[in-house]
Amino acid sequence: MLEKHKRVAVEMGCEALEACLKSVGATLADLRHLCCVTSTGFLTPGLSALIIRRLGIDPHCSRADIVGMGCNAGLNALGVVSGWSAAHPGELGVVLCSEACSAAYALDGTMRTAVVNSLFGDGAAALAVVAGGGPARGPRVLKFESMIITDAVDAMRYDWDPAGGRFSFFLDPQIPYVVGAHAELVVDRLLSGTGLRRGDIGHWLVHSGGKKVIDAIVINLGLTRHDVRHTTGVLRDYGNLSSGSFLFSYERLAEEGVARPGDYGVMMTMGPGSTIETALIQW
Repeated sequence: MLEKHKRVAVEMGCEALEACLKSVGATLADLRHLCCVTSTGFLTPGLSALIIRRLGIDPHCSRADIVGMGCNAGLNALGVVSGWSAAHPGELGVVLCSEACSAAYALDGTMRTAVVNSLFGDGAAALAVVAGGGPARGPRVLKFESMIITDAVDAMRYDWDPAGGRFSFFLDPQIPYVVGAHAELVVDRLLSGTGLRRGDIGHWLVHSGGKKVIDAIVINLGLTRHDVRHTTGVLRDYGNLSSGSFLFSYERLAEEGVARPGDYGVMMTMGPGSTIETALIQW
């Protein structure tokens, strides 16, 4: 399992990083900070060191690894890189999510495991972040807001199963409703003090956590199916890609070319804890 995670996550990560840099007209030599995210395996040294070595990136490149936070962790990483970028204006940082979910598949004949295996897919995505120092190629990150649903801290987890002698993913059937019921709280907190209402948000980039999770978010936030078209499309085409899912949705929105200067967007990811992470962005 760990060997597959190392091989696949590094390969996908390298491809995603190079594609990201090419899309913004940058090269590996321009990279100053790399933050890698994964929850499908634990490595020391982490993905950042392995990818820097594989691609021949400057060994002085600043780096960070966010491991084990789950499907929400892409936005946690964006917070880290946004903070780094603010302290290093004009320098290039990258958020890289690389999830070899198939490396964590288990075969035990249970319905729970069958559902988990059918939901998650492999994928990697990267996002370039620069603070100041030139024209913006994408939206600005204005604000972050987080929430841990402490009453449901054990409802979604990936931990050691002593009976099976392996790591196992546990997902409580009530999770979609728990996450949905708390979505309003964190989004309203995100918009608090901005003068914005939910109706002012033109673009919603929500984690592709599963059909029931998406339905719960739509109902509780009063969204339309059009609002989550990219979320459902990514789930349909690739499955739940863990931490990188919302970046796949962002890529599809960017390809549409419908976002206009001044438009607001909300990014939302959900994961173990149970946790909800959000970011307010503006083009």
